[in-house]
Amino acid sequence: MTLELHATPQEVMRAVEALQQLGRESRAPERELFGLALALEECASNVVNHALQHDASRTFRVRLERAADTFLIELRDDGPEFDPTRAAAKPEADADAPGGWGIRLVRRYVDEIRYAREGGENILRLTKRVSAPAQPV
Repeated sequence: MTLELHATPQEVMRAVEALQQLGRESRAPERELFGLALALEECASNVVNHALQHDASRTFRVRLERAADTFLIELRDDGPEFDPTRAAAKPEADADAPGGWGIRLVRRYVDEIRYAREGGENILRLTKRVSAPAQPV
């Protein structure tokens, strides 16, 4: 599923709701789905706030995919080049400096995070291995 979203907080929540729906349909464990939704909200909010500067006329894309034991979330925007994974590489001694905390939160809830710059776009891929689907009651 791919969503074309405007750079607004409401559209961020639309992506989160789509992820939650996909998770419910595929019977993903609630605890894992909660963490993924939080990671998506953080990353998409950063796209809206920083890459696209709250300009609601601009758009970004979110792709959501569920395989047997994996969720993939991919965010694409045409904002200035920015690798959020580098923010997490700051030494802990720099803990009082602004930035970097969101990506640390995201890392807590996903198994893999990758950044690339391709064709003038920032591409952020989040991957989470999930437990077997919950059995229906």
